[in-house]
Formats: sequence, structure tokens, C-alpha cells
Amino acid sequence: MRKNSVKNSRINGEVMREMSEIIREELKDPRIHPMTSVMAVEVTTDLKQAKIYVSVMGDEQAKEETMLGLKKSASYARHQLAIRLNLRNTPELEYILDNSIEYGASMSKRIEEVISHDNQVRSMRGEE
Repeated sequence: MRKNSVKNSRINGEVMREMSEIIREELKDPRIHPMTSVMAVEVTTDLKQAKIYVSVMGDEQAKEETMLGLKKSASYARHQLAIRLNLRNTPELEYILDNSIEYGASMSKRIEEVISHDNQVRSMRGEE
């Protein structure tokens, strides 16, 4: 099975959907921040490993605690995944912090600041 095959893409999507629900509804660890989202999932072609990319909205301490809580509950989450999905193998879960949403938000803010500054300069010069 090739890495980008239809089957692999479908499995990635199913695992992503189920992991989102498991994190939101099943994991009761108080360290896991309520604003934790699964951004992407990469399951290896042999179904032995899965990289779960998660985004946490919060400060650095909330991110660290959430990642610790997720790693501590990985075996429970894997068990829940095995119950929900009928796969030949249930992959070992590896959580990776994804900062792309925060990066995008900060870049949007910077762009807005540059546009605002540019508009102020134009209005001072009498340009419109």
C-alpha cells in the first residue's frame, strides 16, 4: 500500500475523527485543555504507528500539561480506538504539538498591523 493511497487517506481520516471524539469525550484527565483539537493524523502503511497532530489554544503551561496528559492516557485512547475501529492492527499513538493555528493567527495580526500602519501613513500624506 502506497503512502498516499486512497485506503491510507481513508484510514487517516477515520482515525482523526475517532481521536477527536475520544479526546473530547472519553479522556477525563484534568491536564488536558478543553480547547484541544486534532489537526491531522498520519498512520503508517503497516498500521503500527500513528502520529496525532494536536493544537492547544492556551499558554505554554497549558500546552505542556495537555501534552503530558495525552501521553499518559495514550494506552487508554488506543484501547478506545481499537473498540471503535475494526483495523488489522491498532496503531501506537504518538502525540505531536501543532502550532500552525497560532502561527496563522499571529501572521494575520501582523498583516493587519502593516495594513493599518500603511493606511495611517497614506492619510497623513493626503493620499487615498
